Amino acid sequence: MRLCGDIGGTKALLALADETGTLHARRRLECANYGNFTDLLAEYLGGLDSTPTGGCLAVAGPIADDGRSARLTNLPWTLDAAKLEQRFGLPGLRLINDFAAAALGVTVAPPATLLTLQPGLPLADGVKLVVGAGTGLGMAVLVPTPEGWRVLPGEGGHVAFAPADEIQLALWQHLHARHGRVTWERVASGMGIRAMHRFLGGADIEPELIAARALTSAHSTEGRTMEMFLATYGAFVGDMALALMARGGVYLAGGITAKILPLMQSGPFLTAFNAKVEHAALATRMPVHVVTEPELGLRGAVLAAI
Repeated sequence: MRLCGDIGGTKALLALADETGTLHARRRLECANYGNFTDLLAEYLGGLDSTPTGGCLAVAGPIADDGRSARLTNLPWTLDAAKLEQRFGLPGLRLINDFAAAALGVTVAPPATLLTLQPGLPLADGVKLVVGAGTGLGMAVLVPTPEGWRVLPGEGGHVAFAPADEIQLALWQHLHARHGRVTWERVASGMGIRAMHRFLGGADIEPELIAARALTSAHSTEGRTMEMFLATYGAFVGDMALALMARGGVYLAGGITAKILPLMQSGPFLTAFNAKVEHAALATRMPVHVVTEPELGLRGAVLAAI
């Protein structure tokens, strides 16, 4: 058995994978309940009958150049593969970026887990973009090679936010006064939804509650918040797709997208995605899919582990 995990800013999904890639002993643990990853992993492993051998952990943050340590972007946690191997007897433990894992998961995602927002005109040998809004905003790229798909991790969520209209400019000013440099992750993410809701005069409430209320009341503060979120999210994804010429398709993962499918299908996401002026026709040729597989990153970690 190999230990596999998808470690995000909110939750950790852990499981054991056998030699066929079949998952066992799945468990979701809330990161807020632990002071560090070591304590979280100790609880998970303590409930098993045997100790796994090595494995792969997908981490929501950049991986060190040597591939042996990582710091989570939205938690004060550091994972050190050597220390985890020694502490828990896990030789051969591998760390990869969480969206690199999501990209690997896309390569084996069943068609039934893909909901198409825009069919486009896909190229079989085209680059694929995997991007997703959750606690933060992640992305990775799949590049075709003769040996198969090569995954290129990226930190596009941390490039500077570009407002598209007057209200987005006011949002930028609002966020700049509080944080200094304003990145896309400050806007097109769970933290962004929460910040937009406050900016529009709403209470400081969880993004899940904002999204749920928006589904039933489009003209409420929550509805206007999600409209702004979808416009900024679509603009970001479209810009990244254009930069990469993602003619193989754009795959939307992350914890938010699958929960707001009606808004994704009818809201301003695609309008902003395709609003590329002289390159609008090119943007409309890029397929856009929502990945509904809830264990996408975990599935990718399994591929990296076995």
